[in-house]
Amino acid sequence: MDTMIAILDIIKVIKPIEYIGDKAALVKELIQLEARNQNENALYWCSDKNIKQLKDIEKGVVVCSTLVKSIGIKKSCNYLIVDSPRLAFQKIILEFFYQKPVASISDRASIHSSVQLKKNVSVGPNVLIEENCIVGENTSIGANSVILRNTIIGNNVQIGCNNTIGGVGFGYERNEKGEFELIPHIGNVIIRDRVEIGNNTCIDRAVLGSTLIEENVKVDNLVHIAHGVVIGRNSLVIANSMIAGSVVVGENVWIAPSTSVINKCTIEDNAFVGMGAVVLKSVASNTVVVGNPARVLNKKS
Repeated sequence: MDTMIAILDIIKVIKPIEYIGDKAALVKELIQLEARNQNENALYWCSDKNIKQLKDIEKGVVVCSTLVKSIGIKKSCNYLIVDSPRLAFQKIILEFFYQKPVASISDRASIHSSVQLKKNVSVGPNVLIEENCIVGENTSIGANSVILRNTIIGNNVQIGCNNTIGGVGFGYERNEKGEFELIPHIGNVIIRDRVEIGNNTCIDRAVLGSTLIEENVKVDNLVHIAHGVVIGRNSLVIANSMIAGSVVVGENVWIAPSTSVINKCTIEDNAFVGMGAVVLKSVASNTVVVGNPARVLNKKS
């Protein structure tokens, strides 16, 4: 980035608790908090757990909490003191350094004539969108993703590359000969507003009714969400997780990497499921569970 950004413009955006330093300071780049990287036109952010690293920072602008005062203020450095350094840093990126993609439909996408595309939709190359799907405003679908029939996607949804949404789940029943036969899946997938889905993730349609991903849910790469699952608003499902059929996940739930959840469990609001946990029974609200099989570690305060 060649343009210099005035520190006073950054202050207007993040509204810090306090600014300590040169009000004529200029920022050109965002860099990691490392002593070897520092320069007078750099901006960094520092979490409380890494606050001791600021002892070695002599130049630039640091976004940090009031804990910096316990380390010592350097006269050659500038400090944007905020309640949440990471959130403030995110706002700075979005306002000054992030270039939003321009909405476009690739000529290599295959979109059925019955599909409803709302305003400012982006569809990448080799995307397939089958019949009777709806894609909301300002939604983006990355290359090679497949959106199967009757899927409903809300506004401001971000879907990465190589995803399959609305496919048939793993539901079989033995016939008279003892052979497994697939139970037809005649439901769909509904994805509400502001959901974000990474890459190489699979979300199956319901047998009946809908697999439902509520508002502001964030789904990482390599996740499998089976038929009939409900994920409550503002929950996070992180890489390699497997959510089996008819699971109900509440609001503000954290499902850590490589978690497996058995079918028909309920994970209630504000629960935290630890890395690699195997959940074989329902999880109460505000509970932290870990291990295989998952057990209660403690209650969240």
